[in-house]
Amino acid sequence: MTKPAHTAPTLHAIVLAAGASSRFGSPKQLVRLGGELLLHRVISAAGEVAGAAVTVVLGANAAEIGMALPPVGLIVNREWQEGIGSSIRAGVRRLPGACDAVLVLLADQPRVSAASLQRLVAAWRAQPRQIVASRYGDVTGVPAIFPRWCFDDLCALRGDVGARAVIARYPDRMLALAHPEAAIDIDRPEDLLNLDPEHS
Repeated sequence: MTKPAHTAPTLHAIVLAAGASSRFGSPKQLVRLGGELLLHRVISAAGEVAGAAVTVVLGANAAEIGMALPPVGLIVNREWQEGIGSSIRAGVRRLPGACDAVLVLLADQPRVSAASLQRLVAAWRAQPRQIVASRYGDVTGVPAIFPRWCFDDLCALRGDVGARAVIARYPDRMLALAHPEAAIDIDRPEDLLNLDPEHS
């Protein structure tokens, strides 16, 4: 059934949190920043723009991490060792048929906030057929919003190839927004020391 023309496009969010945190030495998704779990921060920001339509993709340490999460959609990617492409596939394949676009986020970008995601969503709602990606430093990547026409490309990702490959494939159908907050990620324990404690 076709949606009425006045109906706003529907957005779902996928939070990728399946990695083993091998460089960190323990599940970094459960690291606390300012008293809050790193993964909780990302889920909360995603919920501000996607409401209840947030799904977290787990893999390594899924049982331990899953027990620590608030009520949220969960997918356990049994193929997580293949790389990030498998987690994107797992999430996109479970999107509902009424979904017009997907917001793809990483679990380890602690500075990504609801306000910064709102900028991406506003740009997408203005141009809903465009990919809306984040630009930080020399990177154009996630968080990013992919319209439905990208879903087959996302499901075709293999190995440790992530969503940036799809963004790079369609430069004429992509809008990049400055998103300096996304430049900070947590890979090693020392990365936590680089965070300004006043904003942790």
